[in-house]
Amino acid sequence: MAEKPVRVVVVEDQLLVRRGIVELLEPEEEVEVVGEAGDGVDALRQIPRLKPHVALVDARMPNMDGIELIRRLSEEHPRVATIVLTTFDDDEYVFGGLRAGAKGYLLKDTSPEDLVSAIKKASRSETVLGSPVASRLVAEVVRSPIPAADESGTDSDVLSKREIEVTKLVGQGATNAEIAGELYISEGTAKNNVSKILRKLGLRDRTQLALYAVRRWPEERR
Repeated sequence: MAEKPVRVVVVEDQLLVRRGIVELLEPEEEVEVVGEAGDGVDALRQIPRLKPHVALVDARMPNMDGIELIRRLSEEHPRVATIVLTTFDDDEYVFGGLRAGAKGYLLKDTSPEDLVSAIKKASRSETVLGSPVASRLVAEVVRSPIPAADESGTDSDVLSKREIEVTKLVGQGATNAEIAGELYISEGTAKNNVSKILRKLGLRDRTQLALYAVRRWPEERR
């Protein structure tokens, strides 16, 4: 039986841009646009009724910008995965969006195929970053520490050998399915491993785990 399409809401203040994104996604069978909003306030009002799986959020909007909206959604509607979809790639928005809880950050020149793929991944709680953003994020992490996990001991003190393998793959951007294929385990087992690692390290989500892995093993980046 075919999977149900991912329910998406588009939050963008420029009407022409918003309609363009909606029209781009409408032919895609794997996603369903269930609503659109012109700013964060409007989006928060509609989310309980629309029940989206993923929200595509512009960074700059009137009344409530995208970063504040993502923070509010993370607190009030944690089941809604958010992706920043914007023309701006400056650090304030990249790191602000990820710290607020975004599952991804893409620029508006992203191809339709990559956008649909990102939506599907975000709906599975996987992290998605456009390549320019990912490169800058990696550079920032390598340059400065992240105040997340306790790094006072060695990894083997906290994680098993298998969990270290999984963590390294997350740091390389692997999805649960890719981790499963690489380690010859089921996708469910890979997902459970990631959840267990997050608890052990005291990390909030997969994004923080990826940052942790990149800093611990920078030589193993793809």
